[in-house]
Amino acid sequence: MTTINQLHESVRARVVTPEDSGYDEARAVWNGMIDRRPAAIVQAAEVGDVVAAVNFCRESGLPLAVRGGGHSAPGFGTIDDGLVIDLSPMRSVEVDPTARTAGAGGGATLGDLNEATHKHGLATPGGIVSTTGVGGLTLGGGIGYLTRGFGLSIDNLRSAEVVTADGQVRRASESENPDLFWALRGGSGNFGVVTTFEFDLHPVDEVVVGLFFYELEHVGDLLRFFRTWVQEADERYGAFPAFQVAPPLPFLPEERHGDTFCAAVVHWSGPVEEGEAAMQPFRDLAPRVGEMVSPMPYPWLNSAFDDLFPRGVRSYWKGNYVTELTDEAIEVHLAHGPKAPNASSTMHLYPINGAASRVGATDTAFSYRHATFSTVIVSAWTDPADDAANIGWVREYAEALTPHSEAGGYVNFMSEDDQGRVSNNYGSNFARLREVKDEYDPGNLFGHNQNVPPRGA
Repeated sequence: MTTINQLHESVRARVVTPEDSGYDEARAVWNGMIDRRPAAIVQAAEVGDVVAAVNFCRESGLPLAVRGGGHSAPGFGTIDDGLVIDLSPMRSVEVDPTARTAGAGGGATLGDLNEATHKHGLATPGGIVSTTGVGGLTLGGGIGYLTRGFGLSIDNLRSAEVVTADGQVRRASESENPDLFWALRGGSGNFGVVTTFEFDLHPVDEVVVGLFFYELEHVGDLLRFFRTWVQEADERYGAFPAFQVAPPLPFLPEERHGDTFCAAVVHWSGPVEEGEAAMQPFRDLAPRVGEMVSPMPYPWLNSAFDDLFPRGVRSYWKGNYVTELTDEAIEVHLAHGPKAPNASSTMHLYPINGAASRVGATDTAFSYRHATFSTVIVSAWTDPADDAANIGWVREYAEALTPHSEAGGYVNFMSEDDQGRVSNNYGSNFARLREVKDEYDPGNLFGHNQNVPPRGA
């Protein structure tokens, strides 16, 4: 029988077990509700460590979890009585400014990637919280501020180095293992451990950021404006409407801190001198309680929400794709959004049109190219006594929006109780994903995720 001692002998990385100091820190993930006790954590420092750990799990039958940034809402980066491959030591980012490409280790965060690329005035589409892992973000699709202009993260992925379930190191690209490359672009962590991502980069340096807070009576005005505006807006805009319990921001009246507002988060990645004029539509739509407009380095924008989602916060998520933001859906938002329990509870309506919509529905595993928006409803809090209230708000809001949404949602916005939605999340691509799963992971070694099972399962 294969033992943990044998694992120690086969890797150069540190292997942390329950008897070791630092075990509790090593097993923790971002979501404070997740409290799992793995048999061991391999803190992988190189590809060989990942190969050895994958082989160990396949041969021993020990369940496997893979962790990049650890931001998975269901806590898929840890597991009870199994092995965790922790990629966080593999965080290096190498930029080729001439070719406009970047290679990022499987444990890199969005902040790591942004910091390295920004030194050259370059960026690639990513999310909105800088502590998010590049791996999980990208494998699920990668929705962010630059999506309308440059597509999803997967649309900018040139290649990936992958350790598959048989312990082989493969390169996946349009020309090498193209079926695997297709599946990695949206199919989440179902097909292997990606140890390096290679991205295309784009000239993005300073952007003009606008934060606009409106009274709740203008929610309908904001959403009706946004659904029309986003259809024809310049693709150098990234913007989304939201609900927000006001944190103590200096541009908001002090006596309004803690009040709930609707908000627009806007960025303009065109010429900085055009930024003020670019914000005018959001000033014209309704009076503002407060606003902030300023040029800022792009990485600052990608870290603006970090303080609302610190490590260890308890959190719960739901999401749906939306093709048409109907009047009926707006009424649902009016009824539920203002009940956000705290400053880390919100609804964001991310636009995924523009460049992302010009990729074919079957060109990558991410199938909802026809959708206009990706809705996320998230609540984050610190006190376990508040679990029921926060989870209840998210569930009730999401259930009320279901009749006005697509059947599927963004896999990165799914919670652990969303396993039944996996086939809907991939739509017509689900059958092909299962075929690729059969080829590269017929035993479902990589099953601790929003799982695409092999056809024989």
